[in-house]
Amino acid sequence: MLQVVELYKKFGKLQVLKGIDASFSPGKVTAVIGHNGSGKTTMIKCILGMVIPDKGEVLLRDESVVGKWKYRSELGYMPQIGRYPDNMTMGQIFDMMQDLRKGHKTELDKELVEKYCLTEMFYKKMRTLSGGTRQKVSAALAFMFNPPVLILDEPTAGLDPLASEILKEKIMVERAKGKTIIITSHIMPEVDELADDIIFMHEGSIKFHKSMLELKAETGETKIGKALGKLLS
Repeated sequence: MLQVVELYKKFGKLQVLKGIDASFSPGKVTAVIGHNGSGKTTMIKCILGMVIPDKGEVLLRDESVVGKWKYRSELGYMPQIGRYPDNMTMGQIFDMMQDLRKGHKTELDKELVEKYCLTEMFYKKMRTLSGGTRQKVSAALAFMFNPPVLILDEPTAGLDPLASEILKEKIMVERAKGKTIIITSHIMPEVDELADDIIFMHEGSIKFHKSMLELKAETGETKIGKALGKLLS
């Protein structure tokens, strides 16, 4: 299980996280949602080790990982906007990532590489790729090393409908394998389709953490967008 415990983070005078407590369970997709500036990205970056919290812990299997780096091999991360060296080819990016993870012991998962026909574009320079193709590269890299924890930031943003469906199906397959999956999304139908649990953040705090079933039963709504509107009004 992945947990954040009493997480605080301040940038200058701005208190971005205010004692965040949350747990993310294996075999579930947890959607972290909230307005821009609510602290979602900072919490995610604390989990990834890209931001060091001022106070609190990030726990993986009950062991603190703050300030450590080896645990990152257990995370697969898909950023909202993938930034890659412009002069490298797509194939070189994949080779580089495999070189960086030479100690990886499980078989590589190249399903998205194949379904997105990326090998046909391995010769192309990253600077020539469309935003959607870069998203496909990010998705394929996130899943490639079979990590037990997947963190997907606005995963379908910029993808065409077919590519989005391929990715959503992949997320469901990995959830069924017992992986811990965290997504952020502003697309409520996507949250409806994928999420088991919802964390709603507001101004650096978690306003609620509920299962989708609980949230819909509580509000009497069948769509998450309407359920949120009723709960927050």
